[in-house]
Amino acid sequence: MIIGDSRNPECAGLPPALLAAITLALQAEPARCEPGCHVLQGDDIFMNVMQFMTQPASVKRAELHADYIDVQILLAGEERIDFGLSDSARQCDEWHREDDYQLCDDIADRQSITLRPGMFAVFFPGEPHKPGVQVNSPVEIKKAVVKVQRKLLER
Repeated sequence: MIIGDSRNPECAGLPPALLAAITLALQAEPARCEPGCHVLQGDDIFMNVMQFMTQPASVKRAELHADYIDVQILLAGEERIDFGLSDSARQCDEWHREDDYQLCDDIADRQSITLRPGMFAVFFPGEPHKPGVQVNSPVEIKKAVVKVQRKLLER
């Protein structure tokens, strides 16, 4: 997991492919985009723009991915993201291979980060993360989740 500031993503120590993906997403002006999927570079890089209310952690589930890196960029509001290291996901459902996700009820040795507008968090394949958790009370957030095919880091 890596965190950074979308106004200066180059300061986060990102691999070049991730920095390029974030730059591409920011050039698309996600704050102005309607919710939905926005293709940035075919199946290799795309962006899901979302707008929803945060919720208590008790009603949220953790997710993890095998093929895509998640770059979660908060555009408006504030949210907590609970997360863990690889192999810390517990009580998991079956893998949805075609959609590249698995949902889990628990994260061993859970950590948390609070995102505010302009911040981003990068979650690598196998790292469970539970986004959209309310900080103090439910608030509406807008965010972009940039999905980056993991094979781009191998080039």
